[in-house]
Amino acid sequence: MKVYLDNSATSWPKPPTVVKAISNYLTNYGASPGRSGHQFALKADREVFETRELIEIFFNVPETGHNIFTSNSTYALNFAIKGILKRGDHVITSSLEHNSVIRPLRYLEKELGIEITIIDCDDKGNINLRQLEESIKKNTKLVVTIHGSNVLGNILPLNKIGNICEKRNIIYLVDVAQTAGYVPIDMQKDKIDIISFTGHKKLYGPPGIGGLCFKENIDIKAMIQGGSGSVSEMETHPEFYPDRLEAGTKNTVGIIGLKAGIQFLQKKGIDKIRKDVGSLTSYFMNKLHEINEVKLYGPDANEERLPVISLNINNMLSSDLAYQLDKEYGIMIRVGLHCSPLAHKTNGTFPGGTARFSLGCFNTEEEINYTINALKNIIIKK
Repeated sequence: MKVYLDNSATSWPKPPTVVKAISNYLTNYGASPGRSGHQFALKADREVFETRELIEIFFNVPETGHNIFTSNSTYALNFAIKGILKRGDHVITSSLEHNSVIRPLRYLEKELGIEITIIDCDDKGNINLRQLEESIKKNTKLVVTIHGSNVLGNILPLNKIGNICEKRNIIYLVDVAQTAGYVPIDMQKDKIDIISFTGHKKLYGPPGIGGLCFKENIDIKAMIQGGSGSVSEMETHPEFYPDRLEAGTKNTVGIIGLKAGIQFLQKKGIDKIRKDVGSLTSYFMNKLHEINEVKLYGPDANEERLPVISLNINNMLSSDLAYQLDKEYGIMIRVGLHCSPLAHKTNGTFPGGTARFSLGCFNTEEEINYTINALKNIIIKK
């Protein structure tokens, strides 16, 4: 039996409609959008345009045309962070952030001398909102947080943070890599100025596609210049969006796959997915609670959370656990720091990290029971 429980890294399997859409593009009209005027290029361009429209509806983006495609959420976050912050600016973030947030910030701290304040979260991931408010300075330009932790599985209160930022005229950037497709995200309702997303996790698209959505008043400096398919007579790069931030040939395969992934979610229903996967996550956690040697991290089974379960087994390295699960039982998980050392420092699992089991909409109760039995057998033998 093969059991894939690494969906927080990349969801698998992909919906058949996603595979079909990608295959159809590559087989029947695989031209480059925005670069030619023939029928194949126009059809590809139409797919890109329709995907932008779909994203705007999906996230309730305030302004039309203010979303760009990137390779992933890391690129999107770098575009936003480095394209907004300048020398002398102050930025606030949380103690749960992924390296795709903290590393660009540390880079700018070294290169430009920006100030960084990291707001404490408790061992279940609850953010200290009072500390956030008290940390705001005259030069605070940006607040950037995750929406959901890829380590603890907790979900941050976007609306509360967004309201704080709106009152103080501070840009709020949210990394929704772990939540997009699982938790409804409304940029206008939640007072979000910018979101960065990736397509290959809970949006069920292929790897290598992500993006950035932002309000009209947000000015993001371009970091890459080159071909855009527009104003080609000019030797300078276009200043208008999305062309300003989309130099070079687009990942049309990824965009078309992303479109099919979002359509799959819309047809199936995010609320239905969240209910089903959430129930399976609670079932899994309750079974794990019955095993004395297992230590769980993050919110409890009955609390609002993502389908991300981090654990350790007493007197056993998480890497040894993952190896045995994979080689002896065909169960695939992720171990270590999950590119989020701050989160592990927050919950006391640094530097060893945790074993992470992350569920998707194609996992079953049979697979969970099989995994529980495998864990029990490994514990008995250790």
